[in-house]
Amino acid sequence: MKYLKKGLIVALMVVGLVLSIGSEGAFQSKGLQFGSAGKSVQLAYVNWDTEIASTNVIAKVLEDEGYSVEMVPLDNAVMWQSIAQGESDAMVAAWLPVTHEAQLAEYGDQMEDLGPNLEGAKTGLVVPDYMDVDSITDLTDQAGQQLTGIEPGAGIMNSSETAIETYSNLSSWNLQASSTGAMTTALKQAYQKEEDIIVTGWSPHWMFASFDLKYLEDPESVFGEGETINTMVRDGFEQDDPEAYAIMDKFHWTVDDMEAVMLDIAEGTEPADAARKWVDDNQDKVKKWVE
Repeated sequence: MKYLKKGLIVALMVVGLVLSIGSEGAFQSKGLQFGSAGKSVQLAYVNWDTEIASTNVIAKVLEDEGYSVEMVPLDNAVMWQSIAQGESDAMVAAWLPVTHEAQLAEYGDQMEDLGPNLEGAKTGLVVPDYMDVDSITDLTDQAGQQLTGIEPGAGIMNSSETAIETYSNLSSWNLQASSTGAMTTALKQAYQKEEDIIVTGWSPHWMFASFDLKYLEDPESVFGEGETINTMVRDGFEQDDPEAYAIMDKFHWTVDDMEAVMLDIAEGTEPADAARKWVDDNQDKVKKWVE
């Protein structure tokens, strides 16, 4: 009887081992790493149309690679701080060298800059094409001497305040802070009535696909000659998760790519669905990021 019990125990151990190997094989046959369910990434972003688009796209790519992704919307300065303090893993939202110059100076040495994920970005004062002005120096009393802005603390708001201080013809002008949504709503209403309006604008942005707009020339280069949008990750991210780090490092797309996602969202598509559509339709680019 004693030997029978020992034989039964050994047999059960063998069966358990076979089942365990079989389970691992089942996971591998589906292209998943055994035990990969714990992979997670936290992405910080500022609630701008550009960053909503880019963050949702890279989140979908990471999810397709087996990651659980948490997207955390934060104010601009807090977004930078969260990466610097290691509270978030990464962001794809650093506008450089002008828009986020102050944040880079304060936090840049506490994180890693992976370089541009988008080139050809631009910021400045934007007006409808029907307005008879071409330069910031042409502004006199249009739109009640008001610049329609976005959230206080945004980099472009700081640049716009600098423009008011730099250009003598803007000394009596007012910069009206609001939100990105309120700014685009005001632009749409003025555009439909062909009224004067000057907004703090940037591209990529869906409004350039929806309206005939132009940047005002900036002779003093207050808004810079052009911007890139860079990917920033917390210190130690590469060592902790080299796979996610490599994907973030290879993430790179174009103005047209971003504006396609932004326009879908502006027309009513949920951000996650717009990102899913772009990822599915652009597998040739996505494969380069994850290979």
